[in-house]
Amino acid sequence: MSVKDLGFRRVAPALAAFAAVRLLGLTVLALWGAAVDSSPHTLLSARWDSLWYARIAAGGYGYEVVLPNGDVHSNLAFFPLLPWLERLVATVTGLSYGSAGLVVSAVAGLAAAWGIFAVADSLYGRRVGVLAVAAWAALPVGIVQSMAYSESLFTALAAWALYGVLRGHWLTAGLLAAAAGLTRPVGAAVVAAVWVAAVLALRRGERSWRMAAGVLLAPLGAAAYVLWVGARTGDGLLGYLDVQGGWGNGFDGGWAFARFIGARLASPAFPAGIALIAGVALVLWLYRLCVRQRQPAALLVYCGLVVALALCASGYFGSKPRLLLPAFPLMLPVAAALARLRTGRAVAALAAVAAASAVYGAFWLNGSGPP
Repeated sequence: MSVKDLGFRRVAPALAAFAAVRLLGLTVLALWGAAVDSSPHTLLSARWDSLWYARIAAGGYGYEVVLPNGDVHSNLAFFPLLPWLERLVATVTGLSYGSAGLVVSAVAGLAAAWGIFAVADSLYGRRVGVLAVAAWAALPVGIVQSMAYSESLFTALAAWALYGVLRGHWLTAGLLAAAAGLTRPVGAAVVAAVWVAAVLALRRGERSWRMAAGVLLAPLGAAAYVLWVGARTGDGLLGYLDVQGGWGNGFDGGWAFARFIGARLASPAFPAGIALIAGVALVLWLYRLCVRQRQPAALLVYCGLVVALALCASGYFGSKPRLLLPAFPLMLPVAAALARLRTGRAVAALAAVAAASAVYGAFWLNGSGPP
C-alpha cells in the first residue's frame, strides 16, 4: 500500500466511526453534567493533569506543590510538547490554555485514529482498520481521548511512527519517535520499536543513511528533556527520576500494584480486587493474541513496553487504564474478530460497547479522583 492509498476517502469511515463514538461520549457527559450540575468543560480541560499542562503553557516550568508529608509535586514531571502546542493554539486563537488543550486533543485524536487505521489497514485490510479505530475509541476510558491530556497526542505520534517503520520511512519514524519522546515518558516504547525494526532490517541486508538517521533521531526528544531536567535540578541523569519519585512514581515490577490489589481482596472492596485481576488478565490475553496474530516485531515491542510500564509502575493506580490507551495494537485482534462477523452484528456490538463506555466515562469524570 502506498501513502497515496491512505487518502481521505479510504480512511473516512474510520474517522467517522471515531467521531461518532467521541460525540456520543461527550453528549452523555453533557447530559450527566446537566443532571448533577457539573461542567463538562471543566472536567475535560481544567482538572487534574490538564491543570498542570495549562500552567506550564502559561508560565513555563518551575511550579511545584509541597504536600504535608513532604513530597514535592513538580511540574517538571510533565513532558513539554502538549503545553507547547497549547500555548501555540492559545496565541493564535485567543482561547484559554485549557480550551486550547481540548483543540489539540481533538485534532490529535483524529490523527491518532487515522494512524491506527493506517497501521491496521496496511497489515490486515480496510475493514479491520475501521473496526480497530472504532474499538479503540470505544474503550472504557475513551473519554480521555477528548480531554486536555497527552494520550491522544502521544498515540497519534506513536501510530504514525510505527506506520513509518512498517513502510520503511525511517526518517519520518525517527522524527515522530523523537516527538513522542517529548510527549510522555513512555515514548521510550516508540524508540525501542524503531530500534528493533532497524536491527531486523539490518539482518535482512537493508543499509541506508535514512535508516541510520532515523535510529539516531528517535531518542533525541526524550533524552533532551531528561537531560534538561537533570541540569535544571542539578541532579544530573537522575534528576527526572527524582522528580517522578516526588509524585510516588517509579518502576517496581508491579509489586505496588499487586499489593494494591491484595489490599482490595482482603477488604470489603473484594469485588474491585477481582475486577482488577480480571482486567490485567484481559490485557495479557489480548497481548498473547497479538503475538499469535503475528504482528510485526515493532508493534509487539511497542505494545509490550506500554503494557509493562503501565502495569509495573508504582503510582496512582486509578490511572492505569488511562496509561494503557496508547497500546492500540491490543485492538487489532479484536478488530480482526469483529471483521469476521456480519456488518450489522459488528456495528451492534461496537454500538453497545460505545454506549457503555460513554456512560462509564461520564461516571468516571464526575467521581472524586483523577483518571
